[in-house]
Amino acid sequence: MTPRPILVTGAHRSGTTWVGRMISTSATVAYISEPFNILNYDPGICAVRFEYWFTYVCEENEGKYLGDLRNTTQWRYNLTGALKSTRHPAQAIRMAGKCAQFAWYRLSQVRPLMKDPIALFAAEWLASRLKTENVVMIRHPAAFAGSIKDRNWRHPFSHFANQPLLIRRHLQPFENQISRFAKEDRDIIDQAALLWNLIHYMILKYKETHPDWIYVRHEDLSRNPVEGFRSMFTRLGLEFSRRTTEEIRKHSFAEAGCTARSTGELHNLKRDSIANIDTWKARLSRPEIDRLRYQVQEISRCFYSNEEW
Repeated sequence: MTPRPILVTGAHRSGTTWVGRMISTSATVAYISEPFNILNYDPGICAVRFEYWFTYVCEENEGKYLGDLRNTTQWRYNLTGALKSTRHPAQAIRMAGKCAQFAWYRLSQVRPLMKDPIALFAAEWLASRLKTENVVMIRHPAAFAGSIKDRNWRHPFSHFANQPLLIRRHLQPFENQISRFAKEDRDIIDQAALLWNLIHYMILKYKETHPDWIYVRHEDLSRNPVEGFRSMFTRLGLEFSRRTTEEIRKHSFAEAGCTARSTGELHNLKRDSIANIDTWKARLSRPEIDRLRYQVQEISRCFYSNEEW
């Protein structure tokens, strides 16, 4: 039997890659990157292809997803499916190597860690059906919006509007706003505000119904990463080794002003974690901050005080 999987989710741009990679420094954990990401389709790792950003999965619609995601979290590589998408012999060799690696993980009882912020709205189902142990990341609205603005990441809100189960079960208070944003292009700060609200409204619901999950504010972890990760490892039942401590220090206390890149590779995650907390103050104008704060205030006050603005 495969050990209990770990899911690292929450808001994107909230340090999920950093957290997932640091947890994966454990000798008993291996990393799986974003099977829910519609741009990250790899039929070998997960045969199901997701249609929407933030796909909602529940018992009512699980038939399309359960088997393939179970295979992923049980280290069962879909070599047949992967080979169908192969165009070059070198690709086939890499895929065969990946298949062997998954088999080794399965035989060695390595614990799968699925890092996937896009799986947030399926987190409850993943915990129920695949027994994931969930780590949920939270980030300040202005830091989230500043990062979205910096990358000019515009969101297609039709991906929420086209999921009636998700709207009916969880996002009904936002239905009209989602519909408006789905029909017309909006300023990127307004988009970031609505997206932050949707994500963190869901996190608030999880905190009420699943207080046993691990909830981490990006800012708190950034201020004291070694002790923050030590606590996380304890709750996940993982050994906090000297190697892990060294990797956390290496990737959290880089030169001042260093900001991690988003490739997900370990060597690209070096950051000045404390300085990274306030990068939004340079990325956003004062009018943008004030507008954002007004739009997110009802949910933001559940996570951040006035002093943190």
